[in-house]
Amino acid sequence: MARVAVFGLGYVGCVSAACLAERGNTVIGVDVNPDKVAMIREGRSTVVEDRIGELTAEMVASGQLTATTDAEAAIGETDIALVCVGTPSTPSGGLTTNYLQQVAEQIGEAIASREDRYTVVIRSTMLPTTCENEIVPRLEAGSGKRAGVDFGVAVNPEFLREGSSVKDFYDPPKTVIGQIDDASGDPVAELYEGLPGPLYRVPLKVAEMTKYADNSFHALKVGFANEIGTICSALGLDSHQVMDIFTSDTKLNISPAYLKPGFAFGGSCLPKDVRALVHRARHEDVSLPILEALLPSNTSQIDRAFRLVAASGARKVGMLGLAFKAGTDDLRESPMVELAERLLGRGFELRIHDRNVSVSRLLGANQAYVDARIPHLADLMLHDPREVVAHAEVVIVGAADPEALAALPDEGGPKIIDLVRYPGSQSQEGNSDYHGIAW
Repeated sequence: MARVAVFGLGYVGCVSAACLAERGNTVIGVDVNPDKVAMIREGRSTVVEDRIGELTAEMVASGQLTATTDAEAAIGETDIALVCVGTPSTPSGGLTTNYLQQVAEQIGEAIASREDRYTVVIRSTMLPTTCENEIVPRLEAGSGKRAGVDFGVAVNPEFLREGSSVKDFYDPPKTVIGQIDDASGDPVAELYEGLPGPLYRVPLKVAEMTKYADNSFHALKVGFANEIGTICSALGLDSHQVMDIFTSDTKLNISPAYLKPGFAFGGSCLPKDVRALVHRARHEDVSLPILEALLPSNTSQIDRAFRLVAASGARKVGMLGLAFKAGTDDLRESPMVELAERLLGRGFELRIHDRNVSVSRLLGANQAYVDARIPHLADLMLHDPREVVAHAEVVIVGAADPEALAALPDEGGPKIIDLVRYPGSQSQEGNSDYHGIAW
């Protein structure tokens, strides 16, 4: 069992300390507030929540959990520190890291004379690069040691819901450990050994970002449900009945579907239906800010792709994929068609390959759409993707078609702008001639 110092005895720190103690670890809570320290020493939780009061009292009575205001003493008696101090918002919306910085300086000074390897784990919510740019330098300056060599550094975001935090600690949706090296992550993983849910050991910045991805999506879900409820109410519908049906779909709605970063959406359904719903809401004098922002947000992704091409300095452009979805010939509201239209309008020499698109076979609305946007499409289409690659100074990959991807050279050749993160592209990351649109 580990000897753990928990810095910050607020919501996250108090729960983490008590639960880690119950798992058999020796835990010392550390806080600058003497009132919080006194409460723990008396066996009283600093937060009001189901089970935490009884658990704190039991762990203090057993001797597994103690508390102090003396950071140096706590470090001297432990092998790993969990930093759970607050990171409140600034008036402008930024993140306050003063408390994190102060604790990092204290820990750095306290481990300066230690001969064994100590592990510092940041559990506070902080933006990506905070640990690397703000915490590690202070730990190194205070200790005179090197992170990842003389002491360990990890990031361990919490996923505890207020009201059920003890339950969530023991039944987490996942455990995420950002680590500067394996030796830093190992003691953190041991703290949670045997708990359910997947374990992810990732770079520091990835662990920092996961918390923001989670909370932003939770906020988006609440806002989305409320806007659907608003328009339902205006139309005299039962919004709960609508959302009960919506959430029953775990194949597309409540699932990983559509949650991979990539290019803009298109097709005959999504843009049209979002546009129609927003239009009807305006007719009913109802504001739907989230839904109203979807199409502008989608357009910004096309803007981003265009800027990548323009920044490449190339004039000859190849495009692999044109339909809005791979494996179809549907060009209606395809973001690739809009991107192609912009490139042509700005004088780029464009050639396109999409083995599913034959201009002579386009019919109805599909033909009408492309005729209105790129009337001379047939002159731009090439049957062989190798010809597109040979023409291009920069290639836009808009579909993960194995036949087309095989035309890309392993080395040299044109620059690549990847909109789909095609198979094998990860080996290209770091290459100055490869650019992923959102990775």
